[in-house]
Amino acid sequence: MKYSNFIASTSNNTPPKGISNLLLSMWHALRDEWDIAHEIVQDIKSKDAAWIHAYLHRVEGDLSNANYWYSRASKDTSNLSLNIEAKEIVMDLIT
Repeated sequence: MKYSNFIASTSNNTPPKGISNLLLSMWHALRDEWDIAHEIVQDIKSKDAAWIHAYLHRVEGDLSNANYWYSRASKDTSNLSLNIEAKEIVMDLIT
């Protein structure tokens, strides 16, 4: 799937078929459906999931919790805009 197609799909009522739960979490996050995105990602134990978890807590404004999850993801705390970080996450997941 191309990044542009993924982003365009966030205007639809249903996510693209066959995407991973990590991408599904980001799909909901980009639709401002924080609770659903968080519920999906909190049950996944991987560094990518921890990165998404960190991003979601940045969106929420809980920087202390975000820092904990960046650490779990083995990433530095992001100083990028939320939009740019979201793009980096999605691009990483679809490549």
